[in-house]
Amino acid sequence: MGYCRAVRVGDQVFVAGTAPQRPDGSVDDDVEAQARRCLEIIEGALIEAGSDITDVVRTRIYLVDAADFDGVARAHRQVFDAVRPANTTVVVAGLLDERWKVEIEADAVIHSSREGAR
Repeated sequence: MGYCRAVRVGDQVFVAGTAPQRPDGSVDDDVEAQARRCLEIIEGALIEAGSDITDVVRTRIYLVDAADFDGVARAHRQVFDAVRPANTTVVVAGLLDERWKVEIEADAVIHSSREGAR
C-alpha cells in the first residue's frame, strides 16, 4: 500500500496513524514508552512538513486495552501540555502488529506567523 506519513495541504498537516516502532523494528513493552515513541515520530513528520508540535489541533489515539489509557495520557500530556489539542481515544480489537499497544495520529494547522517563513 502506498501512503505518506504526513501530508501538507496549505496550512494543514495530517499525520497518519503512527506506530511505536523503532527504525530497527523493535518495540518497547511499556505502553507509555510506546506512546512517547509514536509522538516522537509524529513530531519528526510535522517538522518535515514545515510544522511543529505546537501546531497540533487534534489527536486520535487507538488502544488495544483501555487499562493502558493512563500511561498514554501521561505521555500525551508531557508533549501537549501547553497545546491541549482536541483528542479522541478509542479501544480497538487490535493493531497491525501484536506488540503495538497504541497507535496515534495527529492533525495540525500551521500558525500564520510561521507559514510565510517556511
